[in-house]
This record gives sequence, structure tokens and C-alpha cells, in this order.
Amino acid sequence: MSLGDPVQAKMVHYPLAFKKPSGTSRGVLTTKDSWLIYLTQGDRWGLGECSLIQDLSPDPMSGFVDQLRWVESHASMGFETVYQQLSQYPSIRFGWEQAWQSLHAQNPMHLFPSSFTRGEVPIDINGLVWMGPIDQMRQEVSDKINQGFKAVKFKVGALDFTSELNLIREVRALYPEDQVGIRLDANGGFPPHQALHYLEQLSPLGIHSIEQPVSPKYRKLLGELCAQSPIPIALDESLIGLEQPGERDELLDEVSPQYLILKPSLIGGFRSAQDWISRAEQRGIQWWVTSALESNIGLNAIAQWTFTQQSKLLQGLGTGGLFTNNIEGPLTVDHGRLWYDTNKEWSPIPQL
Repeated sequence: MSLGDPVQAKMVHYPLAFKKPSGTSRGVLTTKDSWLIYLTQGDRWGLGECSLIQDLSPDPMSGFVDQLRWVESHASMGFETVYQQLSQYPSIRFGWEQAWQSLHAQNPMHLFPSSFTRGEVPIDINGLVWMGPIDQMRQEVSDKINQGFKAVKFKVGALDFTSELNLIREVRALYPEDQVGIRLDANGGFPPHQALHYLEQLSPLGIHSIEQPVSPKYRKLLGELCAQSPIPIALDESLIGLEQPGERDELLDEVSPQYLILKPSLIGGFRSAQDWISRAEQRGIQWWVTSALESNIGLNAIAQWTFTQQSKLLQGLGTGGLFTNNIEGPLTVDHGRLWYDTNKEWSPIPQL
């Protein structure tokens, strides 16, 4: 590669298909839109993923493909110029950030080389149990614990609350708190007028934390819940769309959550996540990183970056096995830990 070689970009549409319908408080997902950003400069290449979640990703869908094409035709302008242009498109900004990091790495798939990418040290993660029929959720819990996970995260808030509560009671009766941790994610699904009552009912069950019990639009209530709840509260969706430093400080000061959940695809990438971490740590707020149902391309980048941040908490990075058409590679979940298995090769990237 010579210094005069221009950076060129190619966009590849790569929709992901779930192995089985996956329930959230916003409905059931069967497919997920994803685009790959492929950069070249001379004989070097880089790869990133723009990953979208229906009804959650804040990117304006009406102009999404046009914005991808703009990146394709303006990649030679350099990282910062393109990055600044993408402030309204956090998933594209994140894909661009990944691809640029990959392009300039010695190994394009080792964006952040470390003892993780050398296969020496894993990342501890929680297992995820999706919303669905209670019998199905019960089986998923059993499977996750048998697979060696030390903590399980339940998606709650869309089914009958009494049924969800009874299932969690059942799990706790079988597995004490020192054996299996329980995290909950309501995706804003608790009725505002009942949220505190729900939290009080869940409290005796030794819950580590609950993500976003009510919608971000109830900010005053979220602040009250964070002050009163017997269960620590984590903000997730509340972070989406807050670009300005003042907006971020205002949220953290008004709500004072116990935790932040960082999804780089939804908040604009690693630089943005690092900014949230800095503001959180100034206030004594802890945090962890969660993937947003990316393929293994995005998950690979997120996992490598997360490892370099040295968080002591369990991360939410074990979603790579959800799809029938995932891009296979070294990422492997074993006994509740995410490993980078250096004996495994990446499968060919589609259409590249």
C-alpha cells in the first residue's frame, strides 16, 4: 500500500435469519437487517457491520440506504470527515468505525489485539433467555445453566407478569444466588404505574439488576425508581439518541442509575461508548457492554474492544449463535465464557 492509494468502500446487504423466532417486548423477531462495510486501500482491507434492530435502532430508515451509498462514494475523504457526517446514523457510524480500525490493523480480524485475540483469556458473559411460552423459557434456563453459565438474563415485560415472576421464583428455588446470578431486561415494558410494585415483588429473588424497567420517555419516573427500587437499575434504551455532552450529563444527573448498558450499534460506536464510560465512572456508575444481535463480524469487534476496557462485570456478548446464516469464525462460547479460538478460521465473507 502506498500513501497515495485512496480508500474505497463497498456495501453488502446481509440480512440475518433467526434460527427460531425471538421474542422481545416489541414483538417477535424472525429476521434482522444488516449491512457489511468493506474497505480497501491498495492491498489492505477492513470490515465492519451496520446492524439494525426493528423499532429500536434510531437510524432514520427513509435515508438509510442513501447514507450507505454516500459513505461508499466518499470513503476517500478519510475517517473523521465521514465519521462526522454520520451523527444521525449510529449503526453506520459504528460500522465505519469498525471497518476503519480493521483496515489499519495488522490482522483485519484482530481490530484490538490482546490476550483475548491470542486465545489466552476469555470474557465472562451471561446467558440470555428470550421471551416465549413459559415452558420454553424454563427449558432455556435449564440449558443455559447446564452449559455452565454463572448468570442468566431474562427478557421480561411482555408476558403475564405473574407467570414471569413464578418462573424466576422457580429458578431461584433450584439455584441459589451464589450459584446463579439473575439479570432482567424489561426493554421498557413495565406499566409505569405498576413498575415499583413489580420491582418490590421481584426483590426477594436476589436479582442482580434490571435493565430499563420503563420507557425512556418516563425520565422523571426512572429517577424515582432508581432512588427507591430494591433492585439496582440499568439504563439501556435511555442512552439512545443522546449525542451532545450536555444531554448525557443531564440524563445521568437526573436519573442516577446504578448501571449503564452500552450497545455500540445503538449509541454510535466505540468513541461514543468510551464517552459514556467516562461520564459514568465520574459519577460512580458501573457499566457493561451488550451486543445488539450483530453477526459474528460486529460481535468480534465489540468483544475485542470490550476486553480492552477491563470491566470486572459479566458482559452481554453471547448472541452470535442465534442465526442460521451467521459468518462463522473463532468466537466460541464455552462454560459461560466467550473465547477467541485461534484454531478456528473465519469462513468466507459473503459477496466479497
